Parts: sequence; structure tokens; C-alpha cells
Amino acid sequence: MKGRVLIIAGSDSGGGAGIQADIKTVTALGGYAMTAITALTAQNTQGVFGIHEVPPAFIAQQLEVVLDDIGADCIKVGMLHRPDVIDAVCDVLQEKAPDVPIVVDPVMVAKGGASLLEAQAVATLKRRMILLATVLTPNIPEAAALTGMTIRDRETALAAGMMLSTLGPKYVLVKGGHMEGDTVVDLLFKERHLLETFEGPRLHTANTHGTGCTTASAIAAGLAQGMSMRDAVGRARAYVFEAIRTNPGFGHGHGPLNHGHTVRPFTA
Repeated sequence: MKGRVLIIAGSDSGGGAGIQADIKTVTALGGYAMTAITALTAQNTQGVFGIHEVPPAFIAQQLEVVLDDIGADCIKVGMLHRPDVIDAVCDVLQEKAPDVPIVVDPVMVAKGGASLLEAQAVATLKRRMILLATVLTPNIPEAAALTGMTIRDRETALAAGMMLSTLGPKYVLVKGGHMEGDTVVDLLFKERHLLETFEGPRLHTANTHGTGCTTASAIAAGLAQGMSMRDAVGRARAYVFEAIRTNPGFGHGHGPLNHGHTVRPFTA
């Protein structure tokens, strides 16, 4: 076991996304997962039916006690649904983990369409959390919401990635899964320049619930284990592809991935 990953995210009672997907991903890739839960959701493959909020002070306490005792080699940030939650998380990270890499997955909408981020929280996310990000990992709808752009093709995705790079993160990974075509193209930017283009075949299935959470956590595991950003993203994409390909077919909506598929253990 190598690489301590502190995950800050919401709970998915259906097990396909959120904290549950994050823990399974980090564990499958040979890392050690710790958590600070920001919200509890009642959801399954068909949608989100309820959200129970966790007080910001308790979210902060979860972070503080873990960082003071165990520490972290990378931090993964998922669902932060309110401005005061974002502020509480940022305050602790700036004080307790100023030099720890941070993977920010700007979770806004669940796979079934339910909103997971209050409208007024977007400005706080851009003003504080994204500024702290080592890497920001938006999908196409999230990139569009953060930039105000309409993203239809590779050219507009490139423009959006460049614009997101100006918000402060060292790296930006614009994930192209929501665009049309049989090839999925992800674009990795570093400091306002396109660093790498990742391409792979599209798997035509509805069982893709939790792909964003899983990708971000897989990247975080790689960074925690000392991988370069290119290698961490490359392994994460390979892991997610196989997890989608071998999905168990559970539920009647957007089903979960197979997080437990066999992967090559990390070796230093």
C-alpha cells in the first residue's frame, strides 16, 4: 500500500459515485483512502432523491484530525455544495496542507440530472477552491458552466481549457466523454498550454455512473504515489475504461462501474 489520499466528497448511498467510488478506486490502485464527508445523499442509479447536509464545522473537524495524525500525500475534492462548505474546506487546506497536491473535481450535476452545487456556490468555487487546485478535472458540462462557453467540439474544448487555466490551477484536464463521436478525447493543459491529448474508443453503455469521481480519485492516487501528472492521468483513464467495460450492470438507470477489476499494483 502506497500513497495516502484524503478524499473530500459527498456520500452516494448507491455506491457508484462519491465517497464510495473514491475509496474503492484508491484501494484498487494500491493507495490508502481517508475521508471527510461533505453531504449524505439518498440516491441510486435512477437519481438523487435527497441530500442531508453536514455542518461546515464538522467537515473542517474531519479534515483537521486526519491531517494532524495521518497526513496526506494528495487530496481529492469532490462535492462541495454550498459557499460556506467551500470556505471551510479551503481554510483548513491552506492551514494544514499548503504543500499537498489537490485534485479538484468540480461536481455540479449528478448523472441523473440532479443539481449538486448551489448556484451561488459557483463563484466561491472559482474564487477559492479552483485557485488551490493542482489539477482541475471538469467534464464538458462543468467546463461550460465554469467558463460560460458553449462547448461543441475539440476547438471549443481547447478554448475552454485555456480559459480555465487562467483561474489558477497548475493543470486542467477537460474530459470529453460528453461530446459526440466514437473516440473520447481528453485534453490536459499545463499553465495555459496544451500538454497532452489523450484519445481512446468510446464504450457505448449507460453504465457510467461515477466516472468523474473515479477519474479524479485515480489521478489523486497516482500523484500520491509519486507519478507524474501525465502518468497519473494515463493510468486513471486506463483504469476507468476497464471499469466501464466490465461494469456489473446493476440497477435500472445509469449503473455503476466495476471498481474492483484487476489492475497492476503500483511499484515505486
